[in-house]
Amino acid sequence: MSGLRPSTSYGALVLNATYEPMCVVSVRRAAVLVLAAKAIAVSDGDGFLHSARRVLPTPCVVRLTRYVRVPYRAHIGMTRRAIFARDRWVCAYCDGPAETIDHVLPRSRGGPHAWENVVAACARCNHRKGDRTPAEMGWRLRSAPVAPSGPAWRVLGHRTPDPRWASWLGLPPQRTDPLGLGEATA
Repeated sequence: MSGLRPSTSYGALVLNATYEPMCVVSVRRAAVLVLAAKAIAVSDGDGFLHSARRVLPTPCVVRLTRYVRVPYRAHIGMTRRAIFARDRWVCAYCDGPAETIDHVLPRSRGGPHAWENVVAACARCNHRKGDRTPAEMGWRLRSAPVAPSGPAWRVLGHRTPDPRWASWLGLPPQRTDPLGLGEATA
């Protein structure tokens, strides 16, 4: 297996034996799981993995052969990456590219550091807003910030999940937004 060179940058989605999304692993790790008979390739990717004696289609989605009990946390940890992903890397005030995190009700005024009070913002809007609320600035949020939920957030570590994972993440296959936050394309 030392000669494996993954042909995709997405990785492979790992499903539990019950087809629940668990995590994303490298294509190499997914191939090892398949070769060790610990997983079955449910969907193949575009390329092939080559070793000295074998050619294997790149696994895009693998399902574990045995059920693995994973104690998922009731809430999703609030990280910069998760906030940017929830807000689609777009400023909550001007629709520009988001670079910073902003508290809607500033912490200096007693605003909590919680999903419902934190949004992604561009540096310009965040600096202009400063220690004020959007209402004081005459601004409106694009959408109300909420805590994320659903199976897509289990694979949040990947900024751009493979579109072929949509059916296993509970999204319609034509969706371009992998986390189901935007609009569907026809």
